Amino acid sequence: MSDEITQQDMVHRLPPAQLVDRAAYLIEMVRGRRAAHVGFVDSGCWAYHDRFDSWLHAHLDAAASSMVGLDLDAAGVQRALELGFAAHAVDARDPDAIAALGLDPVDVVVAGEVIEHLDDSGSFLEGLHSLVAPGGRLVVTTPNASGLLNAGAAALAGYEVNHPDHVTLYSCFTLTNLMARHGWEVDEVATYVPVLKEFDALRGRMKVLGAGARVVLGTERLLGRMGRPYAADGLIVGARSTR
Repeated sequence: MSDEITQQDMVHRLPPAQLVDRAAYLIEMVRGRRAAHVGFVDSGCWAYHDRFDSWLHAHLDAAASSMVGLDLDAAGVQRALELGFAAHAVDARDPDAIAALGLDPVDVVVAGEVIEHLDDSGSFLEGLHSLVAPGGRLVVTTPNASGLLNAGAAALAGYEVNHPDHVTLYSCFTLTNLMARHGWEVDEVATYVPVLKEFDALRGRMKVLGAGARVVLGTERLLGRMGRPYAADGLIVGARSTR
């Protein structure tokens, strides 16, 4: 049998998915369960979350039977501790560092909007195995490389929409392929449309671009309701550890 890769090998049918509300979906994933939230601080966004009550970790903590936050941002972890949350400053890519915390294994690990910041995402996925109990789940959320906002509208205008710390964008295939390589069996995929609330603060040309973004995101929601969920700008992948 030839190992030659053909053009056909490069075409991948996308798995069934539904368009969901990201926060509501993740809250239900941890409800009544022991959970860990990796990258929970959401560095640089405190003012936004205070204004809109949108800090995901607080809502996950309220729903889970137990919750621990893990993050590299020591200052953010300290603030969370002062607010009464269980949290540790730790590099989740390091299983020995996680083991040293003495945490009980959890049912669900949420890694929300983290993996696109990492230049060593394979080690990150390896390290997360040490957090989950047998049969436990990992839920990864990340911007979708196939979303309309960046793949079409922004690029046509000569812009790219990305957090200043992002180093990569994943599609459904590249993310699920990466997770499979590192011991995670994907069993659920969903998409979401980001919620943007600070358009009133935009000025000049950025205000025009912001108005265009609202139209594009509205189109993503419409397409999702019409059975085209992968046009959305956010991706959610759920998996079980095979280790």
